[in-house]
Amino acid sequence: MREFKHDFSDVEASASVELKRIAGEIGETYRDGFGVNHVEGGNLPRRAEVVEITSKLLEVIFPGFDNRAHSRLSTVSEDVSELLKEIYSDLFDQICRAIHYHCKDRQKLCECGVQKRTNRAVFRLLNALPKIREIVKRDVEAAYVGDPAATSYDEIILSYPGIKAITIQRLAHVLYLEEIPLIPRMMTEHAHSLTGIDIHPGATLGKGIFIDHGTGVVIGETAVLGDNVRIYQGVTLGAGNFPKDACGMLIKGNKRHPTIGSNVTIYSGASVLGDISIGDNSVIGGNVWLTESLPAGTKITARPPEHRFKYAAERS
Repeated sequence: MREFKHDFSDVEASASVELKRIAGEIGETYRDGFGVNHVEGGNLPRRAEVVEITSKLLEVIFPGFDNRAHSRLSTVSEDVSELLKEIYSDLFDQICRAIHYHCKDRQKLCECGVQKRTNRAVFRLLNALPKIREIVKRDVEAAYVGDPAATSYDEIILSYPGIKAITIQRLAHVLYLEEIPLIPRMMTEHAHSLTGIDIHPGATLGKGIFIDHGTGVVIGETAVLGDNVRIYQGVTLGAGNFPKDACGMLIKGNKRHPTIGSNVTIYSGASVLGDISIGDNSVIGGNVWLTESLPAGTKITARPPEHRFKYAAERS
């Protein structure tokens, strides 16, 4: 059988010209230096490395549950020491990148002592790890006590999305308080992508927080949660409105999210919005839309919807 050979040279030449034209048009869109391009910008923190650092921090919090198995308690300190060395080196590099970017982005002279500031932030986080572990124990215990389906602490650590999201947020919150750019939000958005739970690194969480199921939960930057707060899927602790300055720009940095007292339960689909306060021992029912403060011990529910039934016998 005769073999046919196709000559693509003309097509390839035409395609090459067309691709160069398209590339030129795309290149022109890069020249405004705004928004979605970072051409000729400083080195940004690397998303993959921030994710890897987060994974290593979780290994310190939950030894033996993830990538590395600490075989014996007698050697766990040595194992953790080696892991901390890796975290220190990797995190130092990424924070330096973030601070350099921030200085250039604000058109400042970088006189903020990048290495000294970075070293302080890294050690602030590493020194916080023992305390974070103790708080996370309370979170795991709250999940075990609060969920009748939970069979063990191990099951909770391995499979409950709320524990992962809360733990990563607690780690990121330390860097947020150190005013490290970009990285805290990268960490919590990584948790968001894994769990469907969006907790801003600026939110202040008490002890024994339990997010059950979790999908669709949103907790805003200036939200404050007391101890032993239980939240179900689809809950929003958000801003009620967005004040603007005289130029019409959003005012940032103000308190705009709710403060939730201790021992509060918020059921699925509830929206608690604005700089309001919910008193201790309150219960907010499912699908409640709340923009007013509540005193301690309040129980609020939404009016049940009216159901209309049409049975098969009636349709025939």
